[in-house]
Amino acid sequence: MPRIEIARQAGACYGVERALKMARQASEEAAQPVHTLGPLIHNPLVVSELESAGVRPADTPEEAGEGTLVIRAHGVTPKVISRAQDLGLAVIDATCPYVKRVHHAAERLAKAGYQVIVVGESGHPEVQGILGHAGEGAHVVSTVEDLDNIELARKVGVVVQTTQTLAHLRAVVAELLGRVEELTVVNTICEATSERQLAAAELAARADAMIVIGGRSSGNTRRLAEICTERCQNTHHIEDADELAAAWFDGAELIGVTAGASTPADQIERTVRAISQVVGA
Repeated sequence: MPRIEIARQAGACYGVERALKMARQASEEAAQPVHTLGPLIHNPLVVSELESAGVRPADTPEEAGEGTLVIRAHGVTPKVISRAQDLGLAVIDATCPYVKRVHHAAERLAKAGYQVIVVGESGHPEVQGILGHAGEGAHVVSTVEDLDNIELARKVGVVVQTTQTLAHLRAVVAELLGRVEELTVVNTICEATSERQLAAAELAARADAMIVIGGRSSGNTRRLAEICTERCQNTHHIEDADELAAAWFDGAELIGVTAGASTPADQIERTVRAISQVVGA
């Protein structure tokens, strides 16, 4: 009979749990409508549950209109918060404290005269928010090759999206060392992200099948899936248990399970129960 093992570090992190608590509390206490600026977290199931509780996403402060606007865990630019306040919205800032740390680091570097390089996914909401704190001349570097398209200043400061891998940060820094006169690096990768990546890698190296649970738009979940696939080719990224296929577990003795930082514990538990039913464990 197959054995199912959950990675020692998996699922929702402090920043996500905090944001969910703040949004749910707002829905219980606010007399007027409550909106989140975009999806609160990158998890469609959770966003749907929040909508059922009366907390709906809005793409802009103008779309929210009135009432309370909850700033998502990924954070936003200062201009967005100012705009929401100017419109008379009650703003609840649920930005993850670790993301705030990146904002502050980018601001410090910009004020000290550094050109800020943000190592991360171009277009990702967290990265867009960081850019709003990084001053003029800031750039996003998603791959080492992106540096070829940037006119680098003499002084360069680096911050990194909280969910990036240390290997990716090291690769970009190594390339920058030969191109600039002065380089300052602030490692702003979230410890919870690193712990989940290490735990997933260790389990995937032993597993015959690996299930990664989390939203497909979640950058940190996609990276977990990439890390697991490198060590276990039979890796599958799912958003919910109903996507499981029995064929994935044929001949498997050890089935590993991990989950992104936007995946609550109940989703992990539901998936493990579903796997048990599929394989008869």
